[in-house]
Amino acid sequence: MPREQYQTKLEGLRDDVLYMSELVAERLRMGLDALERQDAELGEEVITGDAEINDLYLELEGKCTDLIALQQPVAGDLRFIAASFKIITDLERIADLATNLGEYAKQADREVFPDVDVQRIGDDTLAMLDDAMAAYAESDAERCFAVAEADDDVDAACEAASELVVRDLIERDELREEADVEGTMRNVSRLLLTIRDLERVGDHAVNIAARSLYMIENDDELLY
Repeated sequence: MPREQYQTKLEGLRDDVLYMSELVAERLRMGLDALERQDAELGEEVITGDAEINDLYLELEGKCTDLIALQQPVAGDLRFIAASFKIITDLERIADLATNLGEYAKQADREVFPDVDVQRIGDDTLAMLDDAMAAYAESDAERCFAVAEADDDVDAACEAASELVVRDLIERDELREEADVEGTMRNVSRLLLTIRDLERVGDHAVNIAARSLYMIENDDELLY
């Protein structure tokens, strides 16, 4: 394959990965909106839309494999292709977490714990994802480290939110009927799962930043 055609394929792969990230971010935003509005229809749209993400993932996986197998890239090109492959894997998993949010939106009663700001945590994880993908797109090492630092704040917010839910549950004294207890426990469980899933979104954003840093500077500091 002529060098010019090879470079075109590399640039196309980058564009495709960025397109996938836009779709995933949109699904995550939709999942958060569905939760906030308790919109079962929008939640179902997030769930059914996951098939598109999965198909795109398989397509890009094939492109990465072909570039490695057929072109035998070295040095920077190899790191770029390997990073792209790892990044689409993290994006696919974020899309799965967005699907979870869609499912929770169909069932949960968020009014039970109004003091838990799930939307703020979600906005923070979306910002991390956006910064991580910008680092990949622009070969920006500083942004990679910024994403890792932001994750500390998200982890702290998730821990505080989980503690608030548990503390609120312990302090409640109005639950008398068995139905009240069961309903509250279902909502507690779903809310704790929501917080956990958003924390995992942040972790995947850090993974993307770590792979981008390795791609940019051959630096594995954030990988471990």
